[in-house]
Amino acid sequence: MNASLPSLFVSHGAPTFAIEPGVAGKQLAELGRELPRPDAIVVISPHWMTWGEVCVTASTAPKTIHDFGGFPEALYELNYPAPGSPALAQHIVDGFVSEGWKARLDTNRGLDHGAWVPLMHLAPQASVPVVQVSMPMPMDTRSALKFGEALRPLRALNVLIVASGCITHNLYEFRSTPSHYVDVDYVKNFATWTAQMLLSGGTEQLLNYRRLAPAAERAHPTDEHFLPLFVALGVIGNEYRARVLEGGIIHGVLAMDSYLFDSAQFIQGIPDHVA
Repeated sequence: MNASLPSLFVSHGAPTFAIEPGVAGKQLAELGRELPRPDAIVVISPHWMTWGEVCVTASTAPKTIHDFGGFPEALYELNYPAPGSPALAQHIVDGFVSEGWKARLDTNRGLDHGAWVPLMHLAPQASVPVVQVSMPMPMDTRSALKFGEALRPLRALNVLIVASGCITHNLYEFRSTPSHYVDVDYVKNFATWTAQMLLSGGTEQLLNYRRLAPAAERAHPTDEHFLPLFVALGVIGNEYRARVLEGGIIHGVLAMDSYLFDSAQFIQGIPDHVA
């Protein structure tokens, strides 16, 4: 068995990321080729939020959910046919319950675009079993960290945990900004501040990002797309090293950086061209 795998925070941007990989997709594809092959992938996405409980996909063949509208027809024809793992799903539910969380299986739920879109780049063969875990609401930065801690034991089972969100996510500006007009100053500033905090171990500052980060409320009018970052941090714990996979900015307002979190020894084992 491989040593415990890292955790990942990935920016999934817009659904068009599936067919327009850009810099971020290239980075995820290279990382996927370099990481040890996991026995399963567990994904958390803000596009599946459940009130007061954790739900876990338990289908043997989770369907590809096209949970978006108004995008190119080609997106609706895409399929990510990874198998599920009901046994792992039950193990995850049992783990949450033992930690005091309310949790249950969901045999009907498939994979939303926050899950399958980045996995198309990270694990394009769709051969590794995938289980999605919902984000229980209400959730804030500190409860997201605790949520990640409950998933931490999965690392020892050769499970790769992928927390999917976006470094910046102002949906109003994404929909209303003309393609010829790009105002990315606040996006760059927020992404740079986030990178500085993660690379220097500034977890406490990050937990208070809405008060401390530049343009935090503009970068995240609501914070569901930033909370997965804290899930990924909770999976790793206090002693971590972070490595940024710079993904650039798309549509003028979506910063696409992703992060690999693990011990210094493992991070240094990843070739430089991945970062």
